[in-house]
Amino acid sequence: MAIIIKSNEEIKLMQIAGDVVARTHELIEKYAKPGVTTKELDTIAADYIRSRGAIASFLGYEGAFGAGKYPGSVCLSINEEVIHGIPSLRKLKDGDILSVDIGAYINGYHGDAARTLCIGNVSEEDRKLVEVTKQSFFEGIKMAKEGNHLYEISAAIEAYVVSHGFSIVRDYVGHGVGKNLHEAPEIPNYRVPRRGPKLQRGMVLAIEPMVNIGTWEVEVLDDLWTVVTCDGKKSAHYENTIAITDGEPEILTMVH
Repeated sequence: MAIIIKSNEEIKLMQIAGDVVARTHELIEKYAKPGVTTKELDTIAADYIRSRGAIASFLGYEGAFGAGKYPGSVCLSINEEVIHGIPSLRKLKDGDILSVDIGAYINGYHGDAARTLCIGNVSEEDRKLVEVTKQSFFEGIKMAKEGNHLYEISAAIEAYVVSHGFSIVRDYVGHGVGKNLHEAPEIPNYRVPRRGPKLQRGMVLAIEPMVNIGTWEVEVLDDLWTVVTCDGKKSAHYENTIAITDGEPEILTMVH
């Protein structure tokens, strides 16, 4: 599948989707406290996305392997849950970490970003996991420049994560984003033997390291959505949608 290059006008439209996502994240962070259920957070996110005239990208998204349509507006994954956690009546507890993945669709384009939040008083190791995961994204996008190759981003992410004693999930990767939530190219968060496509101005990429304390290996629960670590140790997730420019990459899913 070909990589779709976006015009400046299209990227401006994607900034609007990105702003909806970024501000939804701010709202979730405000309400994500011990005692709150993930279903309550999902409702808060859904209401805000709708108030902006946008559609939650994940609601009704068709899953693989017969999973059916995703039932939540956002993905909320606790502790050993890596991604695609389904909102439920489960209450957040002091010491949990919560990965929040949000997509919004407006004006014909998607924005996509994830954050991992520390709930109450978390352990030093868990806080380090969250911080390293976030920083690995920023290490990766140092390579996200026109003329570089895609997998230079991948190698930079893995090198940073491994240097801090954590592991990178290999079964799930980043992706292009635009009119479709998932477009070419796939973006591994680990070093691969090839260089990958050359980065061009107008490429829009969702770069999303998923980092585990223990093994990188994961499995899918019986709900056919929730991905968990095989060893039950915690996982963190950080993602932004970025645009390749003729200079530094532009992050579309942060509040400016």
